[in-house]
Amino acid sequence: MIARCLAAAVATLGLAACAPQEPEPSAGEFAIDQRPNILLIISDDVGTDVTSDMFPGLIERLQATYGADGFDHPQAGRIDGHPASTPVLDAFAASGMTFSQTWAQPFCSPTRASILTGLNVRQHGVATYADALDQSHTSFVQALSDAGYATAVFGKWHMAGLPNPNGEDYPGMKPREAGFDYFSGNMHAALPTFWDWELQVQDAETAPGEWRSSPAPARSLPGVAPTTNAGVVKVAELLDWMEEREAEPERPWFGWLAFHLSHATIDQDPSAMMIPEADLLDAATRAEVEACGGTYASQDVGQCSGEAQMRFMTNAMDTLIGHVLRAVPPNTYVIYVGDNGTPMYGRPQLDFIDNMYITREARGKGTAWQGGALVPLAIAGPGIPAGSSNGEISHVADLFPTILQLAGLNVPERVSNGTRGGTTTLAGRSLAPLLFGRAESVRDPQSDVVLTESVNLMTGGTRVVGIRNARYKLVCADDPADCEFFDIAADPLEQYPLATPESCAAGGGRGVEASNYCTLRGALAAESIFAS
Repeated sequence: MIARCLAAAVATLGLAACAPQEPEPSAGEFAIDQRPNILLIISDDVGTDVTSDMFPGLIERLQATYGADGFDHPQAGRIDGHPASTPVLDAFAASGMTFSQTWAQPFCSPTRASILTGLNVRQHGVATYADALDQSHTSFVQALSDAGYATAVFGKWHMAGLPNPNGEDYPGMKPREAGFDYFSGNMHAALPTFWDWELQVQDAETAPGEWRSSPAPARSLPGVAPTTNAGVVKVAELLDWMEEREAEPERPWFGWLAFHLSHATIDQDPSAMMIPEADLLDAATRAEVEACGGTYASQDVGQCSGEAQMRFMTNAMDTLIGHVLRAVPPNTYVIYVGDNGTPMYGRPQLDFIDNMYITREARGKGTAWQGGALVPLAIAGPGIPAGSSNGEISHVADLFPTILQLAGLNVPERVSNGTRGGTTTLAGRSLAPLLFGRAESVRDPQSDVVLTESVNLMTGGTRVVGIRNARYKLVCADDPADCEFFDIAADPLEQYPLATPESCAAGGGRGVEASNYCTLRGALAAESIFAS
């Protein structure tokens, strides 16, 4: 029922008007009678600020916190900025449950590795955007495949590493090595351009560590003319694959759709971003394109700002997601998540935050600030109440156990420790109890933490780590002894750092703030990339 309401909401671009349903446990504690299909959609470089309309009231609450009746911040006016037009995602979010406190890792590949393995960066070893995930790690997709699911990836992979000087192309885990039946997309971090790129394919005719390549094909969608635009191609191929699944109606499927939108391209002449085709944009976005002189279907951006280009590309992704959601069959759970925060590269046309945050410079992608870590997450499907929201802390690693529970499968407590040998504790926590009203929280508000961490090659290898519990947060860069401490519940935009106790030894953590600070310090030393 919820899945049908989801499709109806997207078709009308209105809010879902579905009554909440009781969960229907059967195959697994939270699963429904017939094993469900599951679709994971990942956006690229699109933080919560770009898609804030998915979270009704978010901007208004921040304005109240920092405005005249709150902190009275002199730059509170920056909060109500200019998000992308995302009517499809807004309707999708209203058809299920949104999570407003979800963290990703600061860069693309560390996040994807956390989703696939359910682990933190120190555990899975993908600390930079160039690192490769070792093939010895546990992938949740293998469990789905072993349970009879058809599985496929479309779009950006970015977990096999990058081509290196030794002539090794993508030495790390590739989709078929992760348990997928089929892959159609590209394994690199970025595309040369959105129209000129290499299509890489893995299927039953290729060994798990091999692939075949061809030039980007031209594909079309209803109302969208034939184009080699990567977003159109990957959505068209996903739709073909979903249609093929109808030949096996009793066999459930899992699809992983990873957009390159709204990531910059390798070819940055004349722009690192682009203006999508007009038939991918809504009327409001087309009006903005034409006002700043951009040329459709090109990297000729005219006088359009970087922030505007981020809106254009994200609106195109929103349109493409609409094509997918209209084709999703009933009995399907759909998950949408961002892979990291919005970039702020400190260069002309490469600063993209234009909403929600007060301090933006040096606080986007690649950092442990909220602008680098906070991403949109929404999940819709059977038994999930429409129009629901959750403010508990969550993490992209939670998708590993969540997806397994949605499929009615057991979640392992321990998984492969990769090249270190042995096993390690799964970092992710299933969100299924929250989705179906079985629990108010899946983490202890003080002792349980989540991490966002990476090594930023763009700043010479800076180690960046953020760690938080339900209320407090540490932000650290390079020196674990020099971190800023925030009450992230009271100060969600990180404007007012708190004083820290001189020591956490021998009772130095007395008082609520000090006790939480010392809890975070202890976890930082034990669980993060700063751990010895």
